[in-house]
Amino acid sequence: MNKIIPIQREGLSIAEACVIAGIGRTMLYEAIAEGRLKCRKLGKRRLILRAELDEFLTALPLTD
Repeated sequence: MNKIIPIQREGLSIAEACVIAGIGRTMLYEAIAEGRLKCRKLGKRRLILRAELDEFLTALPLTD
């Protein structure tokens, strides 16, 4: 029997990154504008690498 191997994309759209991070588009765009989150462009499309989203989330301050 053939096994289906799930593929996890490395490049995320803005909407996908928002869902994964649990934040809104405005907050995500602010992080990009401030240089806290790296974003790539392919044509008119913006892509956020999964690893860079993880780095951004890890760098957020801890709460008490």
